[in-house]
Amino acid sequence: MIDLFLDIVTTAGILYVVAVGLLVVFGVLKIINFAHGGFLTIGGYAALITTELHLSPWVAPPLALVVGIVLGMVVERLIVRPLYSRPLDAILATWGLSIVVVQLITIGFGRGTQFVMSPLQGAVPLLGTSYSLYRLAMLATALIIGAAIAAILQGTRLGLTARAVIMNETLAQSLGINSALVRFVTFSVGAGLATMAGALITPLLSIDPLMGVPWLLNAFMLVMVSGTSLVSLALASLVLGGAQVVVSTYGNPILGALTIVVLAALLLRVRPAGFARA
Repeated sequence: MIDLFLDIVTTAGILYVVAVGLLVVFGVLKIINFAHGGFLTIGGYAALITTELHLSPWVAPPLALVVGIVLGMVVERLIVRPLYSRPLDAILATWGLSIVVVQLITIGFGRGTQFVMSPLQGAVPLLGTSYSLYRLAMLATALIIGAAIAAILQGTRLGLTARAVIMNETLAQSLGINSALVRFVTFSVGAGLATMAGALITPLLSIDPLMGVPWLLNAFMLVMVSGTSLVSLALASLVLGGAQVVVSTYGNPILGALTIVVLAALLLRVRPAGFARA
């Protein structure tokens, strides 16, 4: 039972890390970045490159973050910015970009499954059991990322302007806020968070060109039931991620993989606000 509890809370942390970049972009830009899965995959292959170059596994997350921010800048400027007034077209464009990323990675690295080194190996005694040290580190990482984003939003000028754009972009523009710059920075940071998440989760699984697809689906549903709230995202990750763990453990792992999507869809049908007002 202790192992199940730890699986639930660490899975929630992993899901939070994966989805928070998508939530940040959705909160400010009001579009779903379907290239999120492609950015996750890029982060995974950034970790693979560090492994093949025999660099420390600790290099992978910051390297992926920088790569993601730079790519996010390019994508926002060339692809997303002209489509802000056409959100459906923006969704289709980012989805198409994700497909392009998959094909480019397939050309460069092949379709095979590969693995990377973990920066933390082994298990530690905890609550009377022995548990994966890296999964616990992922939970701590989720808490740090959530706290850092909250601190930026609440305690910095950038956060203040971002919150103003989230609440009322027209009014923010009338007050002299450069909403285009806020959108540019937000999308770039969201892309960086996605690639960093891809590098962070790869020690827990294998890498292939399609690795971002299932994570994108889960992240998308978590954001849909969370609105723009970091707290709601944490709650959704805990509840829906916990349900996924329970179904996978006591039922069928294949059904477990569908749990978040199915439960989120049912929740939105019954309660359109999801966890946003919980």
